Amino acid sequence: MNDRPSLPPAMPRPATIDGSLPGDDPLLRIDEVLSARSWYSASTDRLGRRPPHAPLEGTAVCDVAIVGAGFAGLSAAIELAMRGYRVRVLEARRVGSGASGRNGGQVLAGLACDMGVIERQLGATRARQVWDMTVESIDLISRRRAAIVAATGEDCDWRPGALSVAIRPHHLRGLRQSHADAVEKYGHRRLSWIDGRDLAPWIASERYLAGSYDPSGGHLHPLRYALGLGELAARLGVTFHENTRVLAMETAASAEPSSAFDRTGVFLAGERGGTLIRTERGMLRARHVLLAGNATLNSFGLDPVRGRLAPKLAARVMPVGTYIAATEPLGRERAEALIPSDAAVCDNAFVLDYFRRSADHRLLFGGRVSYASHMPTDLPASMRARIETVFPQLRGVAIDYLWGGFVDITMNRAPDFGRLARDVYYVQGFSGHGVALAGLAGQLVAEAIAGTAERFDVFAALRHRGFPGGALLRAPALALGMAWYRLRDRLG
Repeated sequence: MNDRPSLPPAMPRPATIDGSLPGDDPLLRIDEVLSARSWYSASTDRLGRRPPHAPLEGTAVCDVAIVGAGFAGLSAAIELAMRGYRVRVLEARRVGSGASGRNGGQVLAGLACDMGVIERQLGATRARQVWDMTVESIDLISRRRAAIVAATGEDCDWRPGALSVAIRPHHLRGLRQSHADAVEKYGHRRLSWIDGRDLAPWIASERYLAGSYDPSGGHLHPLRYALGLGELAARLGVTFHENTRVLAMETAASAEPSSAFDRTGVFLAGERGGTLIRTERGMLRARHVLLAGNATLNSFGLDPVRGRLAPKLAARVMPVGTYIAATEPLGRERAEALIPSDAAVCDNAFVLDYFRRSADHRLLFGGRVSYASHMPTDLPASMRARIETVFPQLRGVAIDYLWGGFVDITMNRAPDFGRLARDVYYVQGFSGHGVALAGLAGQLVAEAIAGTAERFDVFAALRHRGFPGGALLRAPALALGMAWYRLRDRLG
């Protein structure tokens, strides 16, 4: 007699409004198309060429299930595996295939929002604690990079230094204030203020009025870093399931098994509590769950209108398209002349530009945002115009790669951490500031699961409002608001 537990009958997969199936969500498809021509994908090492991990098939049990194999999910997996937890990671595509593997690669202290947002909600003492944890997130990357090199011999092209610059007088006032606050309020005394007349040794552009330089920040190859984290986690015993889309999740809040658990028969016989996760081809029961899918998390789920995995979370974040261009190789001398400091550079406009040199002497230049679920038709021309505005000396340079994808932002640009149930955690809303912060988020979730939740709860205390306009109108409403901020950036 075959005593292997069998799956319950597959749940129906209702078509969405446009006729597609939830497992084929348009946002996921578009994100994959946007990121297809990434310089990062073209320049990965052997870790990027490994065969995919097997999808989840059949039934399985673990201590912690993590949905999403980006920086947050991978960081949590590593920390939990080091503590002895049985961890499984469910990823809809491949490790690092989302925002973690195709962003600007800038490693920065602080948050996407002004620290005043945090101080007004949490008070000065806890705001200082938040700041200190963001600085710690950079140290965490340093330790993880060393571990990746020791374990695999693979590097992620780390370069130290981050430079924030101001374009217009009102940007200058804001940059000067944030610089002073970082030094005086938060004790970040490594910062250096650079007047406009002294910027030439840092960046060969006349666009900027001043800059604030942080030697503890820097930049890296984000996809190589994500793949290295995945390899570290796998060597620690973490089980990965790639090409595994989560369709439904049910939590048993009481001590007795719920009806959903009863339907699995022998699979959960004798087990109590936990969460049941259903994927396209399997089911996983976990005592703890971390939802770390961020911009694409609520692309999953069975209900075509509102029944996503976490509709409460979907209302609090907005997927926003961001884009990066990689020029042709410029040669060492020409590339070094553009950014002699080799720093990661970003301005402090509301709709900002960010850029850096690559290891093969290209300029990687990010900017432009969109609120539609497709790549803007004028993207090549608009990205070239942005590059030439900053660096007129690059007029006519060839662009070899142009890619993009979705990140999730919150209304106030502060990160959104919390719990949907006692043992179901989520982290989202890094708002374009997630290279360092997402790794910290994963560590804080691991601490909370292990019984020390104080630091996680500092972030979880932040309050968030949903975007106005509902599912249909919030993107146009946000686009209108961003148009106002762009006008304000130009006019001061």
